[in-house]
Amino acid sequence: MGDRNPYIGDDEVQPPTQSYQIIFVDEARQEHALLVKPEEIPYGDHGLPGSLLDIALGHGIEVDHACGGVCACSTCHVIVRAGLKSCNEASEEEEDQLDEAYGLTGQSRLACRCVPNGRENLVVEVPVWNRNLAREEH
Repeated sequence: MGDRNPYIGDDEVQPPTQSYQIIFVDEARQEHALLVKPEEIPYGDHGLPGSLLDIALGHGIEVDHACGGVCACSTCHVIVRAGLKSCNEASEEEEDQLDEAYGLTGQSRLACRCVPNGRENLVVEVPVWNRNLAREEH
């Protein structure tokens, strides 16, 4: 899968122009601090370039994404605990998918669609209930 769903429009994204930090808090409550450099984006082909999913997977942090990161499910639901204002606005398609997510909060986003602009550091929680029980262990 790639980063584009042919059935939805493109999200308005402002890519970062400066380095910033993201702390991912995984399902085991372990923190992973990353320095994100704009010149290294994109890391792969899951989610929008520079999305939280792209960054997490590019640094070996597991975030489930059953649809491959094309905004067709809610398995990459994350909670942006700090820095949400520096992220692009959620599209209507993203909000529709988030409606299916368990434990939805006002800070919930789909990691495949949430792209920080680099103006703030972020703290992102990967909820324990998002674990895909059918995924293969590494």
